[in-house]
Amino acid sequence: MTEQVKERTYTEEEIEERLKKELPHWYYEKGWIRRKYRTNSWKGTLMVINAVGHLAEAAWHHPDLTASYAWVEVRLVNHHAKGVTDKDFTLAKKIEEVIQWQPGKEEGPLEGTPDDPRFKYIKYD
Repeated sequence: MTEQVKERTYTEEEIEERLKKELPHWYYEKGWIRRKYRTNSWKGTLMVINAVGHLAEAAWHHPDLTASYAWVEVRLVNHHAKGVTDKDFTLAKKIEEVIQWQPGKEEGPLEGTPDDPRFKYIKYD
């Protein structure tokens, strides 16, 4: 069995600087990097949870989630390393990329959801 090498953890100041530069909608609090995604309904909340779950499982790095009717909070820390590592930042970036994707604002055949409250599910930044 191979010995696991402890990953580098970042200081609070380093975390704050990286978040400011790389993930401006995320913040650091009580040892975790965090982001709250606002949704329009329970359906949107479940869609965000499922998307985050898929990404986390594929990455084999699992966040803590808290959810309510119209929001999901994602919290990341590397439990093994006992701090925030590159794994946390990398997964946060992938989550941000997927959840905030708005195909209607890109060139191409995918038009995005109609501008109709019946079909809105996430409140984009």
